Amino acid sequence: MTQAILQRITDGDGSAVQDCLDKYGGLVWSIARKMLRNSEDAEDAVQEIFVDIWKNAERFDESKSSETTFIAMIARRRLIDRIRYATRRITAESLDDVLLEPFTRGDKDMQVSLEAGQAAEAMRSLRPEQQQVLRLSIIQGMSHQEISEATGMPLGTVKTHARRGILHVRESLGLGGTNFSREATV
Repeated sequence: MTQAILQRITDGDGSAVQDCLDKYGGLVWSIARKMLRNSEDAEDAVQEIFVDIWKNAERFDESKSSETTFIAMIARRRLIDRIRYATRRITAESLDDVLLEPFTRGDKDMQVSLEAGQAAEAMRSLRPEQQQVLRLSIIQGMSHQEISEATGMPLGTVKTHARRGILHVRESLGLGGTNFSREATV
């Protein structure tokens, strides 16, 4: 029976690290790509995951799980931690801070500050579901599909909240709310 790669890493076998990358790189990459929005985040996460795998190699116990399961579990946990951290860093309330930030910066034009304040006020007047959808879209850059998956709302409901929220904000700002395009009507 061949020795597990993780056991070889624990034993200090120099070639085990490369064997681990070769054997499990595709698995870790596919998990990261599935859970994260873009390739750059996934690449960073894969590096962090492999560092965690090497640091925790001695915890692997083949009587409890397979090596593949152990590595997938570390990858999922690291990715969930990464997603939670990103979510905590950009909270729903932080949109107001982002929009109101120009008030505290002397280098911004007063007009920009006034418009940011008006936009923040318009956002606060939305229904909570509309605020949530727009914040996830604007701050976190999530697509309608991603918002649907993250919130459990049906895709059509997410699209409706986004459209109605934008229309309401546009109306509140005096930009007109019924027409997204500037096409002339015949």
